[in-house]
Amino acid sequence: MSLLETIKGPRDLDALSKDQLVQLAAEIREFLVQNVAKTGGHLGPNLGVVEMTIAMHRVFDSPRDAMVFDTGHQSYVHKLLTGRQDFSTLRQRGGLAGYPQRSESEHDIVESSHASSSLSWADGISRAFSMTGQRDRHVIAVVGDGALTGGMTWEALNNITDDNARRLIIIVNDNGRSYAPTIGGMARFLNTVRTRRSYRNLYISSRRAFDKLGGPGRAVYRGVRGGLHGFLSRFSNNEALYSNLDIKYIGPIHGHDLVAMEEALRQAKGYGAPVIVHTITDKGRGYEPARQDAADQFHAVGQIDPETGSSLDSSSAQSWTSVFADEMVQLAARNDKLVGITAAMLRPTGLHRMAERFPERVLDVGIAEQHAATSAAGLAFGGMHPVVAVYATFINRAFDQVLMDVALHKAGVTFVLDRAGVTGPDGPSHHGMWDLAILQVVPGIRLAAPRDATRLREELAEAVAVDNAPTVLRFPKGSVGVEFDAIRRTDDGVDVLRESATSDVLLVAVGPLAGMALEVADLLALQGIGSTVIDPRWVVPVPHSVIELSRGHRLVVSLEDGIKVGGIGTRIRQDLREAGVDTAVTELGLPDEFIDHATRAQIMQDIGLTAPQVAEDIAAMFAGSKVPHVGPPTAAIPQIRVE
Repeated sequence: MSLLETIKGPRDLDALSKDQLVQLAAEIREFLVQNVAKTGGHLGPNLGVVEMTIAMHRVFDSPRDAMVFDTGHQSYVHKLLTGRQDFSTLRQRGGLAGYPQRSESEHDIVESSHASSSLSWADGISRAFSMTGQRDRHVIAVVGDGALTGGMTWEALNNITDDNARRLIIIVNDNGRSYAPTIGGMARFLNTVRTRRSYRNLYISSRRAFDKLGGPGRAVYRGVRGGLHGFLSRFSNNEALYSNLDIKYIGPIHGHDLVAMEEALRQAKGYGAPVIVHTITDKGRGYEPARQDAADQFHAVGQIDPETGSSLDSSSAQSWTSVFADEMVQLAARNDKLVGITAAMLRPTGLHRMAERFPERVLDVGIAEQHAATSAAGLAFGGMHPVVAVYATFINRAFDQVLMDVALHKAGVTFVLDRAGVTGPDGPSHHGMWDLAILQVVPGIRLAAPRDATRLREELAEAVAVDNAPTVLRFPKGSVGVEFDAIRRTDDGVDVLRESATSDVLLVAVGPLAGMALEVADLLALQGIGSTVIDPRWVVPVPHSVIELSRGHRLVVSLEDGIKVGGIGTRIRQDLREAGVDTAVTELGLPDEFIDHATRAQIMQDIGLTAPQVAEDIAAMFAGSKVPHVGPPTAAIPQIRVE
C-alpha cells in the first residue's frame, strides 16, 4: 500500500517522518499526473502546491480551522489529503468537482472559483469567529499571485489590517503565473523578490555555513530559519509592499521545502494576528512536460498521454475561440483604432494572436474585469475601440462598470464573451448562463449571438463598427460545428433558415441553438405542424421583423442557452405585447438554478432542452394538452422586405 492510500484525513499526516512526507509528496504528484491525464483538469497549479498543502494540513486542523482556496482549481491536493482519492470521474457527472464543493466534504468552505475573493471570505469568517468567542480557530486563505491583480483582494486587505486581533493567515502562492505569466506592477515587484540576488545569496550562503557544522549546525539553522527569513526580508526590502498595511510578513519561503513551509506556518499560527506568508512555488513542479509548456504550464488540460504530456484529443475541428482570434487579427489590420483587452486570459480568449501581430494594442489588465470595463470606456473616449474578451461567467463581475461607465457614457466598447451557455465539467461558477439576462437590462446595449463561424466573423465586424453604445458578442465553448445558411435575410438583419407552407410555429433560435431549432422543425413536420425557423443574429434589441413574423404565427418558441428568467424569450414576449401582438409565447432555456458539473449533452438532456423533447412539448401545445394552448390558424405570414 502506498503512503497516499493510508491518508484518510489530515490527522494521518501527523505521524509521518520528514522522509515519509517527501515520499508522500512524490506519490501525490504521480497520482495527479496519472489521474488528471485520464479525465482532464487543472494539472499544473496542483503540481505546484503539493508541499504547501501538506504543510497546511499538518499545522492547522481542518475543518475547525477554515481553509479557503483562491482560486479553487488548486485544491486537488487538499481533496486527496481530506479522504477524496477517487479521481476516476473527476469533473464528470457524479464524480469529484474540479473545485471545492461543500456537498463533498466538510473541509470545503468556498465553492466559487472566481478569483480574488478569498480574502473577503477570510475577513468575514475570521470576524465571525471573533464575534462568537471562537478565538482559537484560524482562517487560512491561499491566494495565487495572479489573484493579487484583482481589486477585491486589496479592498479586503484594507479591512483585515484595520483589525489586527484575528487569527488569519494569508498564504501568497507566488509562482509568477495565473494562466500565463502574471502581469502588472504587483507581478514585477514579486518577480524582483523571487530573483533578487541579495536574498538568494544570503539564503544560500547562510545555509551552506550552517551545513559545514554538520548535524548540530543544521539543527541550529532550522531553529533560526524563521528569524533569518525575517532578517533577509528586511535586508532585501521585501517588506516594502506590505509595510504600510500594518500586517506581519514572513517570507519569501521556498514553497517546495516541507520543513521550511511547516516552520513558517507554525510561526504565523503562533503570532495571534493577521500574517502574510509569501511562498515561492513552481507551477507544474515535478512533471517535465508541464514545466516545458511555455503557454500555461498545463494550467488546464484535456486527456493527455501521462508519459509525454501530448494531447489525446484527435479533433481537428475549429473552435469558436480560434475563429474569433483569427478575425480579430484581420480586423485589427484594417482598423488601427481596435484595441484588445483581456483579464489574465490572453490565450484562453484568443487575443494572443492579435498580441503577436500588434503587441502594443493588446492589454492584459490581470484578474480585474471591473477595471477592464471602465478602462475600455476611457479608451473609447480617447478615440479607440476596445474589444474586451472574457469568459461569459466573468462579465457578471463587471456589470456595474458596463452599466454606469460604458453604457451611461455611450461608449463604443465591444464585449466578447467566450464559454457562453452551458460549459460542462467546470460546474456552477463557470457556466456562462447569466449574461443574456443580466446585460439586456443595460440601456442602449446590443447583443449578438452567432450561430456559426461565418456569422461570428460577420457580427464581430458589425459590433466593432458601433461607436456610440456597448455591443456584446457571445459564443459557446468547443468547436463551431456545422454552418447553416439562410434562405433569406430581412431588411433588419434577421436570417430566415426554414419556412413551411403553414405558419404554425415560429422558432426563434439564439446563436448555436439554430441547429436544434432546425431538428425540431423536422420533427414537427412529421406531425403536420409547419415551422418557420429564424436566427435574429442580434437578439437585443429585438428586431422589428421578429415582431411581424410572430404576428403571423400561432405560437412563438424561443430557444436559448441562457437562463429563461429574464432571458431573450421574455424580452420577445414583452415586445410583442407592446406591439399589440397576442401570439402565445413559450420561452425555453436554462433554469434559474446552479447547474452541477456534467457534460453539455447530459445537462441539456436533464433540463429537457433537446430536439425530441422540445418537439414533443410543442406538439402537446397544439393538441391542447400543454399550456399555452395554441389558437386557430391566422392569416398568412406578412411579406418582409428582403435585402
